Amino acid sequence: MWLRQKHGTDVALLNAMAQVILSEGLENREFIEQRTEGFEEFRAAVEPYTPEIAEKITGVPADDITRAARAYAKADGASIVYSMGITQHTTGTDNVFALANLAMITGNIGKPGSGVNPLRGQNNVQGACDVGALPDLLPGYQRVDNAEARARFEAAWSVELSDRPGLTVVEMIDAADEGKLRAMYVMGENPVLSDPDSNHVESALKKLDFLVVQDIFLTETAQLADVVLPGTAWAEKNGTFTNTERRVQQVRKAVDPPGEAWLDSDILLEVANRMGYPGLIPLSSREDKDEITAIQKEMALLIPQYGGVFVSGESTGKQWPCPSPDHPGTPILHVGKFTRGLGKFHPVEFIPPKELPDEEYPFVLSTGRILEHYHTGTMSRRSEVLDCLVSVGVIEINPSDANRLGVQDGDFVKVSSRRGSIEIGAKVTERVASGTAFLAFHYREAPANRLTIAALDPVAKIPELKVCAVKIEKANRAT
Repeated sequence: MWLRQKHGTDVALLNAMAQVILSEGLENREFIEQRTEGFEEFRAAVEPYTPEIAEKITGVPADDITRAARAYAKADGASIVYSMGITQHTTGTDNVFALANLAMITGNIGKPGSGVNPLRGQNNVQGACDVGALPDLLPGYQRVDNAEARARFEAAWSVELSDRPGLTVVEMIDAADEGKLRAMYVMGENPVLSDPDSNHVESALKKLDFLVVQDIFLTETAQLADVVLPGTAWAEKNGTFTNTERRVQQVRKAVDPPGEAWLDSDILLEVANRMGYPGLIPLSSREDKDEITAIQKEMALLIPQYGGVFVSGESTGKQWPCPSPDHPGTPILHVGKFTRGLGKFHPVEFIPPKELPDEEYPFVLSTGRILEHYHTGTMSRRSEVLDCLVSVGVIEINPSDANRLGVQDGDFVKVSSRRGSIEIGAKVTERVASGTAFLAFHYREAPANRLTIAALDPVAKIPELKVCAVKIEKANRAT
């Protein structure tokens, strides 16, 4: 079944599915009583979200909501798989809570074919988070304000660590714009194209006293940098990727880095050394000549979940948590018990997106990716095959909207929001609903994020890239 809800109405839809499950007695009472807490508060919160009420909010027919709820609740094992259409909202955290609530009332946690499973946006996002690429967490998801955890890292690294969480990407851009952040080090990312309100992003980066970009190509962001450090592509280095099921996969170098490119780890270690922070494995004096093995030893020492993942410098392909070499790994999380003990229900209410359509900006715009290109096109648009398949960006609009605007397939249109405007070709298609439009953000010639809003989820600080208000006009430009 395909339930096409209006943008930003996920909580209403999911609460309504939960309401159906509870009202028809389809919940897993044993799981709820033995393994969760906060259920009665949750039950009271979803009670008003009948399928009929949810239909008015989401646009999904009430009967479809009911059928979907029954199918999910009655399955022997039901898995929830979500991506950035859930998280890139000002209510992204609430959306994930609503999914977790649905899984818990049906007992779809801790058994084969179940769970709440996020699809990561890139191939090693899980691994990057595991080793501390988050502003409020040390490696292994240990909070920076946890004195005991912080002490272990201070002892290993011979430094004193702050107990204050850092800034997220959008917060960093705002801080740079306000003069509160004066230098930035960007590694393998292209915020000029990928971050919301890109005019603001570019302006903020230009205000920095010093910008360093480490990448494999001269991206739009790198073109603004004071220093560009040439890093290495995935096939030019050894190491591991950790995928969305927490499996640590070995990567072996196929070719040497070209020209003056360095291994990313060499660059980081050398920068740290020259700044007076040699850490656990200083480049010039480490005993282990195999750099990757040395890094993995540090990970095993400081990240409990990775304690037994590596054997003799190789990944065993185990899934963390794997605390010791003789541990088999953990294919399924939360078997018998949640990490926190009892699973906690989080009642959430539907809150509309930050920016809704109005008379001046009557369309809802959502952004995302297409199959043929990857992120900001830094790599995929350099592939002749992929660029030949889809060489230019388009905005997808519904036939009824196109007819009203006097726009035909292939015509150029001007798309404007409160933050900027672009001109781009139109693709008339039933793929999008009337009143909505879709833009891929791969194209520097028509950067979608000139239009998007930098409103943040108050908890996760993720921007609302999936909903903003725009107007669409036929452009005075030949096809």
